[in-house]
Amino acid sequence: MEKLLKLVKQLKMNIPNYAEQQTAISAANVGWHIDHCLLVFVRIITAMETSDPALYKSSFNLKKLLVYALNKIPRGRAKAPKIVQPTGDIIPDKLMANVDAAFKKIKALNNLQRHHHFEHPYFGKLNLKETNKFLAIHTNHHLKIINDIMKAG
Repeated sequence: MEKLLKLVKQLKMNIPNYAEQQTAISAANVGWHIDHCLLVFVRIITAMETSDPALYKSSFNLKKLLVYALNKIPRGRAKAPKIVQPTGDIIPDKLMANVDAAFKKIKALNNLQRHHHFEHPYFGKLNLKETNKFLAIHTNHHLKIINDIMKAG
């Protein structure tokens, strides 16, 4: 949980750069990447909170195995599902509110059992441990994009 809180703090530190964009690196600006990551935290953890641990069943998934082994998501390979795509204006006040929501949800992970889960569109059902790892890999993926945008600017 501490690792996830640190990652959200890194996202928060980039809010002043929300309008920065380098289309050669990403079609989206820094604010979009921040908002997307925060939405992912909130939506995934909410789905886990409402899941029935008795319905969790582990299954083999090659894509998940590769991403988890490499601790890296390849760029440009997948598109974010609509539910975690930011909508409306992305402004610092909205991002700060989403940071607060993400912090609260991450702290709620302490109340979940190991078989609480959510259905990932590419990796299948992820339990608590797998979800924590996914959230870290996913957020690091976007932080690297943010850093590349800032370096290029």
